This record gives sequence, structure tokens and C-alpha cells, in this order.
Amino acid sequence: MSEGLRITPTVVIPRAELTVRATRAGGPGGQHVNTSSTRVELVWNARETTAVDEGARARLMARLAHRLDAEGAVRVVASATRSQRRNRKDAESRLVELVKRALAAPRKRIPTRPSRAAKEARLTAKRRQAEKKKGRMTGLDDD
Repeated sequence: MSEGLRITPTVVIPRAELTVRATRAGGPGGQHVNTSSTRVELVWNARETTAVDEGARARLMARLAHRLDAEGAVRVVASATRSQRRNRKDAESRLVELVKRALAAPRKRIPTRPSRAAKEARLTAKRRQAEKKKGRMTGLDDD
């Protein structure tokens, strides 16, 4: 097989860090499904990986916190097809996508200013609301 799972041009997860387990799956397949192990479980330990540096590891741990177990491992399960090979490919591609999204650095927000028309519209709406509320106070000076 290849040297590993390519996440980005610079990040490659070595295949030695991946644990693949095949188990019996439910779903389509009739009697075949009872005898073959087509469900694929792919486990990768993000805490102990050598594929990323410390900064990227910290971002991974924070972004994937809800997916990590106590040891820091991410588990991806695929059982959509009857083929173990296709399920493995599916699990690998889902792991790649998951890690790629977690490693993506957040884009810096560029502060913007409201336009003159937006300011005028806001002030006009405030004046209209104030007039509406003033109109409700007419019955107070009748004693």
C-alpha cells in the first residue's frame, strides 16, 4: 500500500499509526452479512502521533475533543457497503476529511464598519420606535 494517509501536502499519517479492525455489520447483505466481517473500524491516536508538530497537535486535540476517547484516539466506523475494502477506503477518507478540517487554521476576522446608509436606517428605526412609544403615553396627564 502507500506510505500513509495524506492529509495535506505536509501532513501524512503513517499507516503504522492506524489500527484497523473488521467486525460483523448489520444492514444489506442477507445471509452473507451474518458470516462476513465487512464493518471497518479505524482508530488513530491523535495524542501520540508523529505526523504533526506540537502546535498542530494542540489544535487537533481542541478541535476533535468531542471525538477523542480517554487515550486521545479518534475512531471512525464505516459499514455502508458489503465490501470490506470499500468500507476501509470510506473510513480512511472520512478520517482524512475529519483531520483536514481540524487542522485548518481559523481565518482572521477582518473588522468592517457599517455604511452611512446602514447608520441612517438604524437611527431612523430608533426614532420611529421612540415616536411609537411616546404615542402610548397620551393618557397619563388626564386627571
